Amino acid sequence: MASIDTGGGEAQKGKPKKQTLRVDFTPMVDMNMLLITFFMFCTTLSKPQIMDIAMPTDQEVDETEVPKVKESKAITLLLGEDNKVYYYLGKLDESAYKDYNTLKETTYSTRESNEGLRDILLERNAEASAQMRALKIEKAEKKVSEEDYKTRSREIKGDIDALTVIIKPTKDSNYKNLVDALDEMQICSVGKYAIVDMTEGDYFLLENYKTKGAFAAANLAPQK
Repeated sequence: MASIDTGGGEAQKGKPKKQTLRVDFTPMVDMNMLLITFFMFCTTLSKPQIMDIAMPTDQEVDETEVPKVKESKAITLLLGEDNKVYYYLGKLDESAYKDYNTLKETTYSTRESNEGLRDILLERNAEASAQMRALKIEKAEKKVSEEDYKTRSREIKGDIDALTVIIKPTKDSNYKNLVDALDEMQICSVGKYAIVDMTEGDYFLLENYKTKGAFAAANLAPQK
């Protein structure tokens, strides 16, 4: 057993005799072993919080393998300054660049806006969101296996009628804005989304919106 002897040696004449103390450290060893076991157990159970992101491939993809997307189920997000989000629906034609109301504005938080980004995504992805909620309930009740859950969730999110989101960060946005937008993809059960660079047309729409149509009146609309 581990112990420490605190004896002070022989007593000197005229001085009080020092008491000898013996400290047993055996319980400390047991406690350390319990702590090590506890930390190992907790570390095994803890799972890292990660987000699955599909990275682009450098392989050639056949046209028949390209995912089909409905224009009516597409929405483009422009991540702007001061936590603002600008968006437009579907594919734009030439007339859309002349109307500054083509671009809409919202925020990440519902409290700051009557209709936040999450409300917009859930409304346009209502069917897929409802199916995912039902699937999560089945998983919680252990009616489906983990493998079946992943397979069915991919089918729901990848359906042609599911929402497709194009995320375009501007130079005025920050890293947190992008992370917040990606979080909303997971919360709103959006399985088809991509991070794309801003185009000349996007900057035209943004400037025209901020000037309430004055920019389009003084400049020609871009080709793209």
